[in-house]
Amino acid sequence: MVTSSHEAMHRIFQEDPGIFARTFDRLGLPFAEPVAVSLLSPDATELVPVERRIDTLLQIEGADGVSYLLAIESQGRKDPDKCASWAYYLAYLHAKYGKQVILLVTCQDVGTARWAEGPFHYGISQWRCMTVRPLVLGPHNVPVITDPEEAARDLPLAVFSAITHGHRRDADTLLKALNSALQTVDDLTAAIFRELTELGLGSGPAADIWKGLMVVDTSFFRSETSQKLRAEGREEGLAQGLTKGLLLVIASRGITLDDELRTRVAECEEADQLGKWLERTATATTAEEIFAQDPEDN
Repeated sequence: MVTSSHEAMHRIFQEDPGIFARTFDRLGLPFAEPVAVSLLSPDATELVPVERRIDTLLQIEGADGVSYLLAIESQGRKDPDKCASWAYYLAYLHAKYGKQVILLVTCQDVGTARWAEGPFHYGISQWRCMTVRPLVLGPHNVPVITDPEEAARDLPLAVFSAITHGHRRDADTLLKALNSALQTVDDLTAAIFRELTELGLGSGPAADIWKGLMVVDTSFFRSETSQKLRAEGREEGLAQGLTKGLLLVIASRGITLDDELRTRVAECEEADQLGKWLERTATATTAEEIFAQDPEDN
């Protein structure tokens, strides 16, 4: 089942695709900073009754002139069946777009991260016809950012660090640093990254700490804990940010909107309603599921 934590672990790359290049640069793998990024449909289904969907698919144009696809998968546990899906994604995307493909897997526990690194071989022992070696980001290699100034210098990486290391005993130090860094940016940027952090932490001690920080700091987004505390004057800006985020997530999940629904989203100025639609995108597979009328509205 798709969870909010799963969604946040790959959606952060839609907000800032350069985060993976900066992280791997620290690990000695020199990826050029992206200069152009296109969000592609994650649907990898052919004319067969089996749906295959990548979490996030980006087309990257690097500063070094290299163009490639970045397929991002969020993995919550070891799953032997997933390896075959990854092999399929790499071959299918290369054939469809005629570009080289990098598979990036994000994990929140060390065991899953180590497993996901592979390599996964396909063929018999005498001859391996294909080997899959994902790039993996997890607690074993994502930097731990506890300094507010460092967090402010690279906010998306600080958010990803807090989500990845949310199970640490000192998670409160990361979250406090991130919260301080969010106070140095505009309200709309802070709103997006606060929500992604809350989604990524899911439930547990770290999530409770984060909710407590948001109650104390009233410059936050629209979390369940603190939405009643936000100022009326920020409603319009939040609605604009939610509209942008909603359309981005819908596109990333390969869901098509007709003109009527797209107009409905564009003209909606109620942050609470936009927030409900955004929450539904975590599990919805059709536009009808996202925009279904609430029973209490009948």
